[in-house]
Amino acid sequence: MKILVCISDVPDTTTKIKFSNENKELDKTGIQWIINPWDELSLTRAIELKEASGGKIESITVINVGQKGSEPTIRKALAMGADNAIRIDAEPKEAYYVAYQLAEVIKSKDFDIVLTGLDSADYNGSSVGGMLGELLDITNVSAISALNIEDDKVFVNREIEGGTQKLEIQTPFIAVVQKGIAIEPRIPAMRGIMQARTKPLEVVSPVDTDCLTENLVYELPQPKGACKKFSEENVSELVEVLHKEAKLI
Repeated sequence: MKILVCISDVPDTTTKIKFSNENKELDKTGIQWIINPWDELSLTRAIELKEASGGKIESITVINVGQKGSEPTIRKALAMGADNAIRIDAEPKEAYYVAYQLAEVIKSKDFDIVLTGLDSADYNGSSVGGMLGELLDITNVSAISALNIEDDKVFVNREIEGGTQKLEIQTPFIAVVQKGIAIEPRIPAMRGIMQARTKPLEVVSPVDTDCLTENLVYELPQPKGACKKFSEENVSELVEVLHKEAKLI
């Protein structure tokens, strides 16, 4: 069995976002780039499954749509425990473009399970996993909070309204994962960091395809208003302010 984990290279979640060129472009100055948190948990679970499989899981591959600058993030994934990596040498312009590039590479490979995060921490589009399933025409299961292999059968838990659904899934399939897939991300050990330097990283050229969407301009959220405090003896003033100034969200 072979597992593929799709990873995005995103700004650290503590990054203070700035824009340039009249708010048409992200200002990348000083940004620290990391593995998208959902993808990091996906990879962690894949590694856990491989370690517990007794050799039945042959390899874990990570794949990224990104330019040369994303390779440190890819190497971190290799340090965590992935066996090899693929980088599609293209700027990840938008969700459909990314999904199409991934699909074209996956079609030429032989993976049993493809893992994608629920969304990415930069655009939060929650689109690539669903698009990938349609482009590959294979089973796609969303909202997965648990993934297990028992007696050579693959089981997933997915969150539904009012409960949890447990399914047995035939491979190959795409799993769009969310909270619960792993407790904490795997932290690379020194040995893993050293090994990552020599693990295979295949760079492939992108295929020609159009984008379906375009970002015209970015806008930062409006600053929050000043905080008002009221003493417990001043309830009447609080009620008056709520009536006159409070806004429904």
